[in-house]
Amino acid sequence: MLSRTTQPFAVWFTLTDLAATACAWVGAYLLRFSGWLPIPKPEPGFDACLQNLPLVLVLALAAYRVAGLYRIHRMRRFREELIAVGKGCGLLVLFVMAARFYRQDTYESRTAMTLFMVLTPVGVLSARRLSWAGLKSLRSRGYNQTNAIIVGTGRVARNTARSLKGAGWMGIRTLGFIEDQPNRWCDDLPILGTTADLPRLVAENDVEHVFIALPLNRYGDARRVFDILSQTFAEVRLVVDAPEMAGLSLTTTNLDGLPIIGLRESAHFGLNLIVKRAMDIALTAVGLVLISPLLALLAALVKWSSPGPVFYRQERCGLNGQPFQMLKFRTMPVDAEAGTGPVWAVKNDPRRTRLGAFLRQTSLDELPQLFNVLKGDMSLVGPRPERPHFIAEFEKTIPNYMARHKVKAGITGWAQVHGWRGNTSLRKRVQYDLYYITHWNPWLDIKILAMTILRINKNAY
Repeated sequence: MLSRTTQPFAVWFTLTDLAATACAWVGAYLLRFSGWLPIPKPEPGFDACLQNLPLVLVLALAAYRVAGLYRIHRMRRFREELIAVGKGCGLLVLFVMAARFYRQDTYESRTAMTLFMVLTPVGVLSARRLSWAGLKSLRSRGYNQTNAIIVGTGRVARNTARSLKGAGWMGIRTLGFIEDQPNRWCDDLPILGTTADLPRLVAENDVEHVFIALPLNRYGDARRVFDILSQTFAEVRLVVDAPEMAGLSLTTTNLDGLPIIGLRESAHFGLNLIVKRAMDIALTAVGLVLISPLLALLAALVKWSSPGPVFYRQERCGLNGQPFQMLKFRTMPVDAEAGTGPVWAVKNDPRRTRLGAFLRQTSLDELPQLFNVLKGDMSLVGPRPERPHFIAEFEKTIPNYMARHKVKAGITGWAQVHGWRGNTSLRKRVQYDLYYITHWNPWLDIKILAMTILRINKNAY
């Protein structure tokens, strides 16, 4: 059901979707019969294209509604819209093909239909992103605002208030908190009343959104609050208090009507894995070609500086905790750990050779890991891999440490470019690694690679 504030936007998006679809239909015809592509059959007239346009728009309206394109709300995520557009456009193509077969239409061109299949989602999604960008700009300036109330005054409630304030583009104005225990400390927003006052406050302040943000030990009150809000027309959302349990981003699914919350799920699956692997192979191949003279020079210097092999192979754990042999240029004598076993690297490590000290400070000893990337053991960007000996210690003392292994280990990472490497806080390192896993996208990888090249890390030793 659409609220009164979203109904005009649903109409607007309907009009822009249909306009984009019409442009894609006509554009597919013009591109197909522009003379750029060979035409083996007699060219259908432009009138035939226009005659089919009304039917295409009617089918588009049906397909888009079935796909959920007009379930408009302020907190809709781009991923949700992308999936809905893909489903809607796919349905539309099937509807059009079925209608043309049923009617035995004279306007028939497989190439034009292929072009239409490509142009439609691009046009619809582009029009929608432009519309959202304009709407977000207006909301950030104070237009198209709605009122919200937060139930609770604890940490979760305060974080919710700060998040809503920071996301001004959503146009949700928080009026204050609701609390049955008014002695609790609250933020800079006032306590408006108790849960019993909710129906009156919602009506008097024209509140459209109520966020139930109670701590985990008060979830018994959430049902009572929901029952009270059943007397109103406000949209009710439950803010999950699971910061210590969630290793990665929270996800929600529906199992036969039963809502299920995923506490440890990674964004690295499906198409994302293909994109990331393709980036790794392409960038690594180019990088190896460009730096091959440097690799040859460093290999010769390592061989000359001290007896032993050029490369140092060390067992590390990567994706899903699987061990692999990580390569480095050797920076220590061959028997450096013979008497001590695995030792954490420290500043001014006395075990380093003179060349090894330079290689570590400049991180040039990490370059052979490009071969690990090509092999598939590692990625260019990701949490740094650790030795099994240390993992056995850290998993007992560092919360969510094992969640780092939900993705491939990387040569560089979000934690490393922010200085969290070497003998620094492991908790901070894990925090930055989990942020990277949760917020991954190709541009973030490119940003991290650029930061890695431009910055010299003082904690590299």
